[in-house]
Amino acid sequence: MSYWQGKTVIITGAGSGIGKELALELARRQALVIATDIEGAAVRETAKACGSRAEALTLDVCDPRAVAALCEDVAKRHGRLDFLFNNAGIGIYGEAYEIPLEAWNRIIDINIRGVIHGIQGAYPIMVKQRSGHIINTASLAGLGAVPLFAPYCMTKHAVVGLTRSLRFEAETYGVRVSALCPAAIETPLLDRTENAGLPSLDWRPNVRRFLGQLGGPPYPVDRFVQEALAAIERNEDIIVLPKRAQIANKLGMYLPSLVAKITRKAVTQERADRVKTAK
Repeated sequence: MSYWQGKTVIITGAGSGIGKELALELARRQALVIATDIEGAAVRETAKACGSRAEALTLDVCDPRAVAALCEDVAKRHGRLDFLFNNAGIGIYGEAYEIPLEAWNRIIDINIRGVIHGIQGAYPIMVKQRSGHIINTASLAGLGAVPLFAPYCMTKHAVVGLTRSLRFEAETYGVRVSALCPAAIETPLLDRTENAGLPSLDWRPNVRRFLGQLGGPPYPVDRFVQEALAAIERNEDIIVLPKRAQIANKLGMYLPSLVAKITRKAVTQERADRVKTAK
């Protein structure tokens, strides 16, 4: 508990899923949690569940001025900014040729630019204070190929590349940078069929089933957060969880033909289900 006690932490996308569980667990560990999300009601519920150790703020990570203002305000009020979890993100899945440009642009804005805005807001503060840790939520999909997930996979590869590059720069200034690369985690994202403000797609795969075929059943979010925080304390760079995801990642590197065979089978099954359902 002493590692997190009294530390000032900003979490984006804290209204649900991984972000919410991070807020809850860090509040238990006596951190000062600033929970943010574009869904104001949801993040207020998160902060309420955290108790007196948390505050809620409605935040659109696509607004760079708002993100920068938040980081500056937190550092001013609390004397420092110790951790930033760039966690906000969305998923867009389906056949790439059926996904409209509007959806590609939206996922780039949130999953990539949202992370950039967080770094732009927090990193200069951390450089000045010669300490801090930025944690970007990527995905196992950011380390390999996931068909039917092309937009999501693209953005998470970008986050991994950004994290790895910035980590080398930042260490000179005493700042740490890590990326979370989970396999499927038990969160509402697995079952969400629409993204607010975007047109409905003609078809999307059964995300829960598809990811289960590729990497096993979704991992409990509370266990993931416990293991992720332990890895952050150890200052690991690319944090792949759970352990079976580490095995899958190694298989992709050393036995790519086997992984390709499994992946093609899963894609074929999803497409066959689409045809069957359409009849």
